[in-house]
Amino acid sequence: MGKITGVFTWRHFLISSLALNVGFVLRFVNEGVISRAEQSMGNGFCVEEKKMMKFSETVMADGEAHVSKRGPHVSSSVNACTDGQDRVINLDHGDPTMYEQYWQRMGEETTIVISGWQSMSYFSDVKNLCWFLEPLFASEIIRLHKTVGNAITEGYHVVVGTGSTQLFQAALYALSPSEASKPINVVSAAPYYSSYPSVTGYLKSGLYRWAGDAHSFSKDEPYIELVTSPNNPDGFVRQAVVNRHLGIVVHDFAYYWPQYTPISYPANHDLMLFTVSKSTGHAGMRIGWALVKDEDIAKRMTKFIELNTIGVSKDSQLRAAKILRAVSDSCEQVDGKGENFFKFGYNLMAGRWRQLRAAANESGLFSLPEFPRACCNFLSRAFEPQPAFAWLKCEGEIEDCESFLRSHKILTRSGRHFGVSPKYVRVSMLDRDEIFDLFVERLSNIHS
Repeated sequence: MGKITGVFTWRHFLISSLALNVGFVLRFVNEGVISRAEQSMGNGFCVEEKKMMKFSETVMADGEAHVSKRGPHVSSSVNACTDGQDRVINLDHGDPTMYEQYWQRMGEETTIVISGWQSMSYFSDVKNLCWFLEPLFASEIIRLHKTVGNAITEGYHVVVGTGSTQLFQAALYALSPSEASKPINVVSAAPYYSSYPSVTGYLKSGLYRWAGDAHSFSKDEPYIELVTSPNNPDGFVRQAVVNRHLGIVVHDFAYYWPQYTPISYPANHDLMLFTVSKSTGHAGMRIGWALVKDEDIAKRMTKFIELNTIGVSKDSQLRAAKILRAVSDSCEQVDGKGENFFKFGYNLMAGRWRQLRAAANESGLFSLPEFPRACCNFLSRAFEPQPAFAWLKCEGEIEDCESFLRSHKILTRSGRHFGVSPKYVRVSMLDRDEIFDLFVERLSNIHS
């Protein structure tokens, strides 16, 4: 017995000693991490804030991944350290979280439940040219356009895509001559959407190539002109500028909705792109659609999406259909349910633009575009455009507006990415109230 007890005691001693040593090591590591974190906070920028600033310098697209574990009322556009003065405000991207408050008030009206056995097939409607387009989603798209009056749908094919970026790529593929001796030129008038050059050149395709500012395009060659109207980043209504017989025009109408600009006519161009992200705020659904007149072009776009992703998520389409139905119902006041979505968005954007203009005037270092008033057929009133992005200019001797605002812990996107002077920056107007209010307060307090 004594021998057995001695062995047990010796083994017990070894295990206890090992446990104590591990405990000391973990405590040392933990205290070191805490100490370094406290030092970082004392420097005025959190570790996460520095990561965010580095991220903002490298990202070039509106739809970058934006993952957060925070609740719906806390924005990752601001990283809190000690107080408001130590926060970095990230308005580089266009994450439309300002719409959360509207959809929270809608409650269960837009909830959808999908059983495990539903939406299992690749196919949605084999008789349709776009065979993965859910019929319910297609019908709600047509209804919404008729309700708002911003686009003609009769005589058009609807092609669904995983956001408007995929549809843009599908359009380039569909419009490029398949047997041309060299790539077709792709142009857009500066300031153009910052992702156009990178998305066009991403695949290094032999079908098409980025050829820069449409204003300076002088080649007597085939071309595709991209027209974003209202324009991202400056918010102005756009028309094609090259206008030559060898050209094809793609119209991006992501922002042609009454919360951003007067709806003065129903668009009826050959190829038009729309997206759920900026119309209703549901960027996370990754759903967009194209209205395409030419059947062959619609077929080629569908083929591109088939080869790229074998269709588009049915779950996203069904949820999007429910959202679009709620929007149309709110506009038509079906059963008196819900505040008119576009009136809500209009009022919110109008208030934000008043705040921003007042802040810019108070500072004296910044200027903003002036827009002509126009009559909106949907809202039955005349108003100035109130874009989703502010095209802010630093006046005077400030040559690099992005760097200047970064020094005040405000992250924006430089005009360089849009093909123009770095005296300009693009600022998102679509973040949550708490973030936007903090931004305009800080901007108004920046003086020379």
